[in-house]
Amino acid sequence: MMATEVPQAELEVDLTAITANWRDLAARHGAQVAGVVKADAYGLGAGPVARALAQAGCRHFFVAQFQEGLALREALGEGPMIAVLGGFPPGADPGAGLTPVLNGPADIAAWQAAPPCPAGTILHLDTGMERLGLTPAERAALPPGALDGLGLRYVMTHLACADEPGHPLNELQPRRFAEAASAFPGTARSLANSAGLFHGAAMASDLARPGCALYGINPTPGRPNPMRQVMRLTVPVLQVRQVAAGTSVGYGASWVAKRDSRIATIAAGYADGYLRALSSRGVGIFAGRPVPLVGRVSMDLITLDVTDIPDLRAGDRVEMIGPGQTPDDVAALAGTIGYEVLTSLGARYRRHYRPA
Repeated sequence: MMATEVPQAELEVDLTAITANWRDLAARHGAQVAGVVKADAYGLGAGPVARALAQAGCRHFFVAQFQEGLALREALGEGPMIAVLGGFPPGADPGAGLTPVLNGPADIAAWQAAPPCPAGTILHLDTGMERLGLTPAERAALPPGALDGLGLRYVMTHLACADEPGHPLNELQPRRFAEAASAFPGTARSLANSAGLFHGAAMASDLARPGCALYGINPTPGRPNPMRQVMRLTVPVLQVRQVAAGTSVGYGASWVAKRDSRIATIAAGYADGYLRALSSRGVGIFAGRPVPLVGRVSMDLITLDVTDIPDLRAGDRVEMIGPGQTPDDVAALAGTIGYEVLTSLGARYRRHYRPA
């Protein structure tokens, strides 16, 4: 007996495209390139993505939070470096071999008072972001030998405006970082993020840390996207109905048909990470043709005006994010960035991974 297929939105992730993006970035950098897989690999699944990257040769991974690091170590096994950008206190790591990023004097003091971290540490130097990292004053106040015994693997900084060509910080931060890192001779350096990799030799270092570019987000805003697209979200049509001109659709009656119309209701909403800001702005793609979203995005449902596509029927699937409209395209409609579009992707999607 064949099982009945239940209509469900599907998220397809192309691991081959992700690893190809990583290889392209590594070739551009000419040195080691990490995989930033925080926020569940930007919503696409940290375990499958990191395993594919590791198979491709990636040996350094970054996550934001300690629990992400534990889950990633379970997915990857022993071997690759897994650094936790937010750090963690001594004694928290139950043998997972995670590398804490030290973000201030308190972190340094805590690890000085503890047994050496088996996986070493990374020191974060603030050069203009004004969030985490040692400030110039804090660096100057470090006593001699303050980092002895901490197994320092890298010094790093975080770029603030690399995706804004011409911003003065793009020249200032690399100079500040070079000066600050010179106080730690012999220690490897980590500088460029995704956009930083496209700024040339000034952003070169021993280890780059791309995130968004791996997942197809354009690291060079205002120019053609050099990265491959890696995902496609398709949503099933639950119902198509006729509505007369003058009829309102959805919550708040915010959209009213100006003509006799066909309205398709599809099975996704803001609970699935399709942003409510896309109400009456979003677009679906069916058989290569755009389908306007009408009315409000609700928790579980979206309505589309399919009047001009008479062959669309219940059971068909509409692409809401993908090659036909990238995460950056959807973000532009929502007034946000591609990062938010990807990291908002919900857990209710049926996920398919095309192998690397």
